[in-house]
Amino acid sequence: MTLKEMVEKSERIVFFGGAGVSTESGIPDFRSEDGLYRQKYDVPPETILSSEYFYSHTEEFYRFYRDKMLPLSAEPNAAHRKLAEWEREGKLLAVVTQNIDGLHQKAGSKRVYELHGSVHRNTCLRCGKKYSAEEIAAGVGVPRCSCGGLIKPDVVLYGEMLDEGTIRGAIRAISQADMLLVAGTSLTVYPAAGFVNYFKGNYLALINRDPTPLDGNCDLVLHEKVGEALGKL
Repeated sequence: MTLKEMVEKSERIVFFGGAGVSTESGIPDFRSEDGLYRQKYDVPPETILSSEYFYSHTEEFYRFYRDKMLPLSAEPNAAHRKLAEWEREGKLLAVVTQNIDGLHQKAGSKRVYELHGSVHRNTCLRCGKKYSAEEIAAGVGVPRCSCGGLIKPDVVLYGEMLDEGTIRGAIRAISQADMLLVAGTSLTVYPAAGFVNYFKGNYLALINRDPTPLDGNCDLVLHEKVGEALGKL
């Protein structure tokens, strides 16, 4: 059965995506050959993007964060647009994403569970005041609130827990789906990768450039770019 046929036969699709969904928008992924984690830095990106490093080397964290994690000019690609279209048509229950770039919402998707948070929400740790990604990007050094408090991006850093409400919503959507489309993810980051196990529906499809641990369990596997695959539908 083709991807098109699966989509046509399904009424409650859930999309589970990772960094590979946004590479066609010009945002690098993490673990591929040209990904962020393969680039050479004095301090590994995995260390910089940790909770411990954020609090102990805040200025260095923000230097990297502004340089590599705030691609605010990026635009949704064919994958983001197709998912928003399916949601408007009533075929898509939800998007569950590991991405923090906000491109699903920019494309028009409404029900998006952001497992790892979003660069578009930034909160003062002292008073709770909110700041936009544009305000963070435009600043220099360590961003401070008008009250003097430290501003932290609402992204899940290494060493931090995922948001419980987001987890519950994502698992509920996946467990209600009749089709789960997994795309652009290596399925090596837990606990997020384990959410696939809650799917009990009819069709499990996977689109990813490289092989994943889930390939052998899928009804359909496409090793190609996500935007190209969904853009054909």
